[in-house]
Amino acid sequence: MANTGATVDGALNQVHVQQIECLIVLAEELHFGRTAERLGFSPSRASQLVSALERRIGARLVERTSRRVSLTRFGAQFVEEVRPAYENLAATFLRARDRAMRGSLRELRIGFNGSVHVQVAEAFRLLRAEHGVTVALSEIPLGSPFSDVVAGRLDATLVELPVHEAGLTVGFRFPPQDRFLAVAADHPSADGGRLHVEDLAGFDLLRPAGEAPDYWRAAQVPPTTPAGAPIRSGTGVSTVQEGLALVAAGEHAMLVCRPLAEEITRADLRCLAVEGLTEPSRLGLLWRTDRTTPQLTALADLLAGVYGP
Repeated sequence: MANTGATVDGALNQVHVQQIECLIVLAEELHFGRTAERLGFSPSRASQLVSALERRIGARLVERTSRRVSLTRFGAQFVEEVRPAYENLAATFLRARDRAMRGSLRELRIGFNGSVHVQVAEAFRLLRAEHGVTVALSEIPLGSPFSDVVAGRLDATLVELPVHEAGLTVGFRFPPQDRFLAVAADHPSADGGRLHVEDLAGFDLLRPAGEAPDYWRAAQVPPTTPAGAPIRSGTGVSTVQEGLALVAAGEHAMLVCRPLAEEITRADLRCLAVEGLTEPSRLGLLWRTDRTTPQLTALADLLAGVYGP
């Protein structure tokens, strides 16, 4: 038995959209000259396109005489059936072309670490309400802040600064935040509420695990105190929740920003203010410079409005 599906697929592969378009316009004009004028080519080309379509379908679609052009009954039925599909295809193509010309995206893929703060979620809501753009969130490894953006898997990320990578744009810098040290609730320092930066030399700090550059790693977990005392950091973690679980186990501590410290409700953890740190925690919204779009800049503007001057 013949493979009917394969035969149909082969016929479709040889039917051009221009042939369908020509037949639909001809059904409206019933004149090859006017049809050709609307489509921007010669009457003979219009005739060739319709003839080619008739050959692919295997039936006459148009009756031609020296005085008039008309659709056959089969041709009229075919036009009625194919017109909605063609119009949908044409509309989809025009929308896509318009978005491409304007650099438009209907969805932004954005990476984050740990959690998304309330103000950020508000900016996402405004982006959808005012610009029709939704946000798809993906949690990225703590120690690989740039990889997914550079590779094009994400449109932007919310990551800790600094960012010195060539080809990346920091579209919005969040307000700086104090840094805290998360420790186990039964740690000897847990009841003090705060400690000095030099005290960090007495802890084994968790570090972000990943492929971030050295300057970024050093900014997140300093290798020494300001006085030069070494800070141990032998264990890497890929997510905030992984780090907090290890801290609660009692062998490690982890530097966190104030918003995260305020969100932690676990009874087995305490967050201590760290005095004397020269660099606060600061997030940035970053994207590839060569992939800047109006939607990304709109999100940056919305974040600026939400967080204020």
